[in-house]
Amino acid sequence: MKSLCVYCGSSAGASPVYAEAARRLAKVMVDDNIALVYGGGNVGLMGVIADEVLRLGGDATGIIPKALMDKEVGHRGLTRLHIVKDMHERKAMMAELSEGFVAMPGGIGTLEELFEVFTWSQLGFHEKPIGLLNVNGFYDGLIRFLDHVIQERFLRAEQASLLVHAPEPDALVELLKNYRPRRYEKTFDRVTAGKII
Repeated sequence: MKSLCVYCGSSAGASPVYAEAARRLAKVMVDDNIALVYGGGNVGLMGVIADEVLRLGGDATGIIPKALMDKEVGHRGLTRLHIVKDMHERKAMMAELSEGFVAMPGGIGTLEELFEVFTWSQLGFHEKPIGLLNVNGFYDGLIRFLDHVIQERFLRAEQASLLVHAPEPDALVELLKNYRPRRYEKTFDRVTAGKII
């Protein structure tokens, strides 16, 4: 694995454990010669992981929409920085440049990016690994919710397994490196006269 796209918050969060996890993930990536691809910001966890990758001598590529760059939240010290038109172009380029995806703790933007690549995987549009860095149990509620979605028959267990998770960066990166693509066809229930067929 040569590159990982890391989705994470533009805030550092309520606990210092999140920033520390970002630094540990940066070290694991640099030690494994895995380049960072991320949203190009210099704030929050985004800035923490980029700064640490660079401090350790690693490669960091940022992709940021012009509107955010104009607000001076873009990181100007990266290995390379792509300034793009909008969020759609940003996410497409992040996915194109990456061999896998990690969602660290973050807000709505992080969740939106995570679920987009998860959806693409479920539909067979890519076969790249996707992982949750479940620092401090941050994603426990989401993992339980996905179990609920499975129970309610809106997601199959094998499709949910496309998303791996671990509480520590080294364990998560190992899961992603050892991931083997599995193809699951998206199934559609048809409802006739109130009955699922």
